[in-house]
Amino acid sequence: MNTDKTIKPTESELEILSILWDLEKATVRMVHEKLCEHKDSGYTTTLKLMQIMHEKKLVTRDESNKTHIYIPAVSKENTQHQFLHRMIENLFSGSSAELVLQALGQQKTSKEELLKIEALINTLKSKQ
Repeated sequence: MNTDKTIKPTESELEILSILWDLEKATVRMVHEKLCEHKDSGYTTTLKLMQIMHEKKLVTRDESNKTHIYIPAVSKENTQHQFLHRMIENLFSGSSAELVLQALGQQKTSKEELLKIEALINTLKSKQ
């Protein structure tokens, strides 16, 4: 996978990456069909976006067959990390606590999620 320092996919590219992360590899047609399940999108738009993503090295492309197969070149975890870091820096003045407080205050949190959060907090406390 691409280990470039800065990954800056657009919102539309993130939608495509999300599909590719789930499928691991796919044709343009497969990605387009998944996109159409929740939004209007033309096939040629999907094709063009995936070609641009290939140029940006966000995906690789197997061209050995007539139908090209696209594979994510960036990991979901690395992309999440970079977006989260930028969001914390830009929207929350570098405060992870502000992000967590905002997130927990805006969403209904399940008992299972709260247990995971508590376990993480306890782990972080024990490392101090």
